[in-house]
Amino acid sequence: MTPHDPERTGVLSARALNRATLARQLLLERADLPALDAVAHLCGLQAQEPQEPYVGLWSRLRAFRPEQLSDLLTEGHAVRTHLMRRTVHLVTADDLLAWRARHDAMLRQRVLGTYRRELDGTDLGELAAAARTVLADGEPRTMGELARALAGRWPAPGQRALGEMALGALVPVVQLPPRGLWRTKAGARYAPVASWLGREVDPPPRDGSDPAGQALVRRYLAAYGPAASADLRAWCGLAGLPAAVSALRGELVVFRDERGRELLDLPDAPRPDPDTPAPVRFLPAFDNAILGYHDRRRIIDDGHRGLSVAGERVVLVDGRVAATWTEESGTVAVTPLARFSRADRAAVAEEGHAVASFLSDGDSDRVRVAASPR
Repeated sequence: MTPHDPERTGVLSARALNRATLARQLLLERADLPALDAVAHLCGLQAQEPQEPYVGLWSRLRAFRPEQLSDLLTEGHAVRTHLMRRTVHLVTADDLLAWRARHDAMLRQRVLGTYRRELDGTDLGELAAAARTVLADGEPRTMGELARALAGRWPAPGQRALGEMALGALVPVVQLPPRGLWRTKAGARYAPVASWLGREVDPPPRDGSDPAGQALVRRYLAAYGPAASADLRAWCGLAGLPAAVSALRGELVVFRDERGRELLDLPDAPRPDPDTPAPVRFLPAFDNAILGYHDRRRIIDDGHRGLSVAGERVVLVDGRVAATWTEESGTVAVTPLARFSRADRAAVAEEGHAVASFLSDGDSDRVRVAASPR
């Protein structure tokens, strides 16, 4: 047992926290998992950029092929919908059905945070009922098409506010394929969850218990822990989880980070040795390995924190964000954020060749690594 052994001291070093994060996020070693199981383990993938989840899964799974995810979407096993933080996520159908009602109040409040003035005086219950009536014919609609159908009754709010509230909060819907299919460009067309999946979302329990909230806590820690309550809240956008955390405390273990923050975790979750080697990984835009925390310093320096919010794709070197990358005309271009050693540059180039081949369906493996900053 070393002097810094967290099992003895209760303190997780920054490097230990980084390696635990990589292990939970399937970034320390590619996993032998079916794509659907990986989506479930990760509690979904942020997906407002429709093609990005493919890179996210490729970087995490040993035998991932794009058609596996496309098939999950067309067959209704995975869906695209507004959920955590009211951002578009790709989640399993089962998780959407189990979690959607728990997110209802947050979704409404986030839309109101943007359109409160426009929607002032609008009866949201009546708006929801009217939207369901329009959608009851089974015809998928864009947000604009639904908003225009509602605007005759509610002309004052404006179509954008009506559409965002109806489809982004009030009525549980999914974005239908072909949006989100591999190498396919398509606009967002929506259908009610029940019409696409053949089942309504699970209603909240009448006894005031919070099984969905407790499941979210457990699942989040399995995929993102060890983590603080603030990290959990930043990931899901839900403010009402303290009771769920309190109910589970007896089955959790507690650590501290180097700044003294309390970190909660599942007792048997992986916490690898801090000296475990971390391979180069190319992450997609808005990857939750970065955005899934309030304190992101476990994986990205504060000076680079804005990159992920801006939608930059990033490269992990030794487990931390060390470069950005783009792809155009079959060439992956890497821009280092810090000085690369010769070994780092070689490892980044090797993984870049593989990324280029994946994105081009094997037509190109070109990669260009720019000079390190001085």
